[in-house]
Amino acid sequence: MSAASSRLRSATADTFALVVYCFFTGMAIEILLSGMSLQQSLSSRVLAIPINVIIAWPFGQYRDAVLRLAWRHGPKQVWNRNLADLLAYVSFQSPVYAAILLVVGVEWGQLLAAVASNAVASMVLGVVYGYFLDYCRRLFRVTGTLPVASAPSRLTARRRRV
Repeated sequence: MSAASSRLRSATADTFALVVYCFFTGMAIEILLSGMSLQQSLSSRVLAIPINVIIAWPFGQYRDAVLRLAWRHGPKQVWNRNLADLLAYVSFQSPVYAAILLVVGVEWGQLLAAVASNAVASMVLGVVYGYFLDYCRRLFRVTGTLPVASAPSRLTARRRRV
């Protein structure tokens, strides 16, 4: 497979994952936690689709870089990967989300509630998104994007020593 084909497949997987994931999780947060109306939430989600299409691959690359950094400077354990996913998701997505809500015209109180709720929910959402992204990358047969996936687990390393 050529490098261009590999990048296209990676970008497609990242775009699919981000658009689907953000549509459903964003709507749930906006309606259930932030008190936005269904119409406001749908407007926000529709506006978010082209934005997510634009930022999906850069975010995937950013996430991979955060994971590589965490993997290089921390223990090679699941909790380290989960923390890196959480930090990547919150630090990249929160400013984008706030901008979307400003364009939609939500009130400042709703914006603050939505962004704060999203940041808190990202303690779970960012980690779950990391696993969902990895799943989508496998569906699209993207290889070699995550150093974490190819690293041996502690159990595997222990078995080799025995």
